[in-house]
Amino acid sequence: MATKTLRFDELPRTIPVFPLTGVLLLPRGRLPLNIFEPRYLKMVKDARAGAGLIGMIQPVKADTDMDDRPEIYRVGCLGAIAEYSETKDGRLHISLAGVCRFDIVDEMPARKLYREVLASYAPYRADFEVASGGFDRKRLARAIEGFFKLRNLKVDWSAVAKAPDDALVSALAMMCPFAPSEKQALLEAPSLGERAEIVTTLMEMALASRHSSAATTRQ
Repeated sequence: MATKTLRFDELPRTIPVFPLTGVLLLPRGRLPLNIFEPRYLKMVKDARAGAGLIGMIQPVKADTDMDDRPEIYRVGCLGAIAEYSETKDGRLHISLAGVCRFDIVDEMPARKLYREVLASYAPYRADFEVASGGFDRKRLARAIEGFFKLRNLKVDWSAVAKAPDDALVSALAMMCPFAPSEKQALLEAPSLGERAEIVTTLMEMALASRHSSAATTRQ
């Protein structure tokens, strides 16, 4: 399913939002989703009938995804429906392509099953530009090696070596099992360099914590 390339000045002011804990979408990232709740089935189908855009956002508190209107963070990321399929039991499998981050200016009155917000993209015009550099890629690679070994995950080093800076950092930020608050910090990072620093530090902290625990156990 092809997606239209949007310009910054074409981004909609009013968007539906999908609050989901621990899930991160970044500009130019791809996020697969399995949709089964009636309100979000309706949201996706309404989005497809319109501009095909959905805002991903996190609830402030974990374990509130099923609440009707949990408190949500004020920064999210707009995604375009890039893939769509329906299952025999009525679920939807979609993939969102990250477009641009947004700030919530206000929440719209509850007229639909799902939530809609008034969004501002003004601080995030740079999301339409592919950034590179600004961080220590060798340090990041060392952190990847240790963190993935810690988690018993395999690393395709040829893919890591070939990946552009922006794609590599975004993929790590989205896929690694960081805490929801850490995911939010990654989303709100002002620059690629700062996002890469957060990813690297989180991996290094996980390694340091494991080494500290192992040392305590040996004692």
